[in-house]
Amino acid sequence: MFPTPTPHISAKPGDFGKTVLMPGDPLRSKFIAENFLENPVLVNNVRGVQGYTGTYKGVKVSVMASGMGMPAIGIYSHELFNGYGVENIIRVGSAGAIQENIHLYDLVIAQGACTDSNFAAQFHLPGTFAPIASWELLKEAVKAHLTARGMECVDFGTFTADSCDYPDFARPAAEAVASGACERGIVMCTTGIGVSITANKVHGIRCALLSDPVSARLTREHNDANMMALGAGFVGELLALEIVDTFLDTPFSNGERHKRRIEKLMAVEQG
Repeated sequence: MFPTPTPHISAKPGDFGKTVLMPGDPLRSKFIAENFLENPVLVNNVRGVQGYTGTYKGVKVSVMASGMGMPAIGIYSHELFNGYGVENIIRVGSAGAIQENIHLYDLVIAQGACTDSNFAAQFHLPGTFAPIASWELLKEAVKAHLTARGMECVDFGTFTADSCDYPDFARPAAEAVASGACERGIVMCTTGIGVSITANKVHGIRCALLSDPVSARLTREHNDANMMALGAGFVGELLALEIVDTFLDTPFSNGERHKRRIEKLMAVEQG
């Protein structure tokens, strides 16, 4: 932490929330504050770079302009992180598109951003390409992680990045678990939805679509889930591996109410 106010921000300590939205244009900062925050207060206006703090659904949130370009946002983000204890900065704004299916005023939530700017060179980063999660990469990461844990993995595919029909691969994986050939199963696709639906069509399978370790623990303790699904377009590698470890390491609670409910779940398959 360094002393505040900073050379570019006149706010006092504690003026900013832990999360700051950052549009480029100061007038957008003003618009967001006046239209989305409750009781917004102007906390910075150095060089006209307006910063406001208010509440959103009871949570303290700030919004401040970043100016144009990477050097500008580099300055403001550095001072917010290191001078004001900000934990999250969410860049919001407008951009062009090259995909024909993205239209004017569409809302896009970016998973990654890459640059060819030389600005990042000063930080001696190993590269400026920002890879985002894909099921191909995530599957290999999970397999390597399980192998490192001493577990044997059976890969039912797919083995290319070409478009495919997920039931062709989720079904044999689920059948291997149902038959006892495999103890547990992990399936994944971009969202995890299709493969989880497919797996649950196989008799004896209880497949949970997971995005956090708590759900992974609870589905093992309460549902005795024998398969899990991941949405590789939404869950990054580190989180995914934590979910996998939790799922594999958590035993069924064997509680009477949970056994009773599982019996009723399985009875649904009988019609």
